[in-house]
Amino acid sequence: MARTRVVVGRAQRREARRPRFEEESGRKAATALVLIDLTELAWHDCYGEPTFPDEVLDDLLVVAGGNLDKLVHAAWLAVTDQRDLRMAADQFRSAGDG
Repeated sequence: MARTRVVVGRAQRREARRPRFEEESGRKAATALVLIDLTELAWHDCYGEPTFPDEVLDDLLVVAGGNLDKLVHAAWLAVTDQRDLRMAADQFRSAGDG
């Protein structure tokens, strides 16, 4: 049986992400979402995929901690070396446990 693949566009992903970004970034949610759009474009250029995995988005938000400046740096890490982003996010997660 062939698997049906549902194509979701950038605008649909943005709207689906909006509530989470409003919670994380407050008044700066619209700006943060634009940054995520730019990150998707860069991801596509670097990796040939339309968007990054959900785990990368989780890592972006953990590292940013609601701070737009930190989100910019995290987005750069996501595109240049997602392993560094994962390590940074894991450090934040570990620090939150203690």
